[in-house]
Amino acid sequence: MLKKSWLFLFCVVFIGTGAFASDLTRDTSDPLFLQERTGLLSRTSLDYFDTGLRLGQSLSYGLHDRFAFGAKVFYQQSFNNNQDGFSSIDLGGIYRIGMADESSHRVIYDVLAGLKFGGSRRVRTPEYADSTYYAGLRFGRQYEAVTFAGTVKSSWIFNDTRGMSYIDFIPEVYFRVNNAWRVGGNAMFRKSTNSKFDEESIGIKLVREYGRTQYVGHCDYAFEEDNISVGASINILF
Repeated sequence: MLKKSWLFLFCVVFIGTGAFASDLTRDTSDPLFLQERTGLLSRTSLDYFDTGLRLGQSLSYGLHDRFAFGAKVFYQQSFNNNQDGFSSIDLGGIYRIGMADESSHRVIYDVLAGLKFGGSRRVRTPEYADSTYYAGLRFGRQYEAVTFAGTVKSSWIFNDTRGMSYIDFIPEVYFRVNNAWRVGGNAMFRKSTNSKFDEESIGIKLVREYGRTQYVGHCDYAFEEDNISVGASINILF
């Protein structure tokens, strides 16, 4: 499975070698994007997977050029169980501790932290569990045509009977093919305190930009669950 994940990323890198430059300040799908002061970003998403549909809405606001705070709300419609309703409410922020021009290698460093609540006490995945806290480090390098990024993120589910923890490693590559089109690839490696919930997945996204609006389509595959999910989102930067 690991070999499949890295082979996928290699193919994405090979395809994107002919990319062109673009405006980084409004490229909201870039894995290292952080809006500037007073910037307001709206993301509306719809995802389809084997067991249901998931509708999401997020708003984030740039308090200054290094810090953005936001909220996300997700609603789920299940096909085969009674897990309908709001799957999570997420409050969190991102703080840029290292700008590109502050590093001799022009590497960007961000810290992220937040909490999720409103989910179910019967499940133990970070997307649907109640009382989930998370923190992590995001880092990478932005070039005019391509961004390489990685995120290390830890989640803790506080529950009297189902408490557990995760750590995720998420490498990403993202190409600005021209002034209108982008393509990105990612992998996710999850290690849990309960090996039953270990997971590996890969994904790809295609982005079309019109001014300060981006239309994003994505497809992801989870190896352990043998599950494909597809979805689309609209990113609007005000």
